[in-house]
Amino acid sequence: MIRNAWHFCYVLRLMFKVVYGGFGIALFRPAGR
Repeated sequence: MIRNAWHFCYVLRLMFKVVYGGFGIALFRPAGR
């Protein structure tokens, strides 16, 4: 149970990092290219 919860937390953090990174790139780059 605990191991599964830790894995879920790890995946959630990884997804959050990827989404946040993509959002930051979108902000830094011009919207219309």
